[in-house]
Amino acid sequence: MFKSLTTRIIATTIVLLVGGIFIYTFFNVRQQQSQLIETARESTELLLHTVENSIYNTMHLGNVQDVSSILAMVGQHNQLVGVRIFHPHGVILRSSNPAEVGKVVSTDDYSLYLNPKHYGIFDLPPYGEVLSMVKPIYNEAACHACHGSKARVIGILNVDYSLYRTKLQMLEASRIFIASSVAITFFLSVTISLILFKFVKKPLDSMTANMSRVENGDLSVRIEYRGTDEIGKLVDSFNSMVDRLDIAKKELEQYHFQQLERADRLASIGEMAAGIAHEIKNPLAGISAAVSIIKDDLDPDDQRSGILKEVLQQVQRLDKTVNDLLFFGKPSVPELACIDISHVIEKTLKFASQHRGVMHIGWQLEFAPGLPTVYADGKQMQQVFLNLILNAFQAMSEGGTLTISTSLTEREGRDYVRIDVADTGPGIPSQIQEKIFTPFFTTKAQGTGLGLPICYKLINLHNGFFTVSNNTPRGTVFTIELPACSVHDFDETRREHEA
Repeated sequence: MFKSLTTRIIATTIVLLVGGIFIYTFFNVRQQQSQLIETARESTELLLHTVENSIYNTMHLGNVQDVSSILAMVGQHNQLVGVRIFHPHGVILRSSNPAEVGKVVSTDDYSLYLNPKHYGIFDLPPYGEVLSMVKPIYNEAACHACHGSKARVIGILNVDYSLYRTKLQMLEASRIFIASSVAITFFLSVTISLILFKFVKKPLDSMTANMSRVENGDLSVRIEYRGTDEIGKLVDSFNSMVDRLDIAKKELEQYHFQQLERADRLASIGEMAAGIAHEIKNPLAGISAAVSIIKDDLDPDDQRSGILKEVLQQVQRLDKTVNDLLFFGKPSVPELACIDISHVIEKTLKFASQHRGVMHIGWQLEFAPGLPTVYADGKQMQQVFLNLILNAFQAMSEGGTLTISTSLTEREGRDYVRIDVADTGPGIPSQIQEKIFTPFFTTKAQGTGLGLPICYKLINLHNGFFTVSNNTPRGTVFTIELPACSVHDFDETRREHEA
């Protein structure tokens, strides 16, 4: 239930609303109670002053017996529990209730006389809570005739005011305020819930349903929303996203169709090229043999001998192009075995060092110790490294250094042997690096553009990785990563050798 964002917002809002109104109601009720108590205190204090003035006037006239009558008359008030005058020592002298005259005043009432506040609220059975207030009666000059001049206080006037009606008023006010608060809370909760359902939940549910349709491939979905609030902006973003997805889908379909057409054309061209290559290869062999025989019959100093030598070189170049084309069109399946890649590199470098363009080129081998063997075809790897080394020699025609290093790396939890072939030539521009593995792309006047694509294909057949990057500070680095032999690979190799 609370997984819904709208439900959580509504629940949180209601809780906060109820909490806020409860706190407000609590303090407001407390404030009203305090005001009612204060009103009762002021009324009691006014009554106390009135009784005090009446007593003073009566005593000034010498009608001391009328004091009890005044107290009895005042005590008839329906909210007064008792009116009395007691001695500073605590003995009741006069009272609206004659039965308590001569008795000791209650401890609560006497403590008010000793308290500077002179009033307090006490529980007085059976009347319940009463507001008790005392006021000292001071010995003025007119009182000296009867009470002498020694005592400063000749009595304490005490009034007990019942809070029964005040409590009823407080309870009624609290009920009204609590009922009003509950009604307001209910009204606001329902209103907020309806607003959230209409302006938040409904648009979000619609957007969720339409997103599901988009996930299922229906890109014709659009949401209509007239608002300009945050939900409206979200809807606009959703519609814009679907528009872009629709455009991208159409472009992708068109591009995919173009790629299929291109692949079909390339397949046709490949079949035709392979057929042409087969047709060219045999005549080239005959031409090469015939030119070699004619060249051998001529004197070495004969001018025609040099021309025939150049013809033989061109025929050999054409033969290599035909072989590359045939290999690229249908490479042989690698004969995988666990081999020492360092040994293959050394053997290939020794063979490539016989090339006539390496006089001013130095090389260094940096093989990591303890490298595992790799699961690869030794002959095909020799072909790959020979191509890379010869390319590096050609790139450093004015001299440089070839560095071949090996190391151990890891991909997706499996060990790989990494081989870096770095030269110090002019390097390959970054805009060309993406094209060098494309068939027939070349920057050489005599190149076919198939050397690196063949290497790339061979590395892929070995489940390896082939990348190129710029060397520092100059030159190019070709990086090959080949899977290291596992226990399963060793078993496969052993079975092949036993067979």
